[in-house]
Amino acid sequence: MTKQDLITHCLTYPSAYEDYPFDDTTTLIRHTSNRKMFALVDHLNGRLHITLKCDPEKANILRDIFADIIPGYHMNKKHWNTIYINGDVPPEEIYELIQHSYDLIKPKKKGVKI
Repeated sequence: MTKQDLITHCLTYPSAYEDYPFDDTTTLIRHTSNRKMFALVDHLNGRLHITLKCDPEKANILRDIFADIIPGYHMNKKHWNTIYINGDVPPEEIYELIQHSYDLIKPKKKGVKI
């Protein structure tokens, strides 16, 4: 899996766009309506990685299962995981975690008041 594969996949989510606020190598994927980030794609220690938002309990479980999932690099360690790509985390799991991250940041639908 390449950096472009990750970016292309993330951009399939509704209202997702890529942003480069730091430099031209660090890609943030955000939601247009609230500008919240759900993925950060970059290289760390010479390895491609993606940082994703995650439910805290799930984040800890994933870190115990996979050696290539660590607390979010330069992020809130409770709510973010960094996943090294092409390691012990299967692509299907990475795609599920991207979906989970997107679901956590997307705008919540407001209920209809009577």
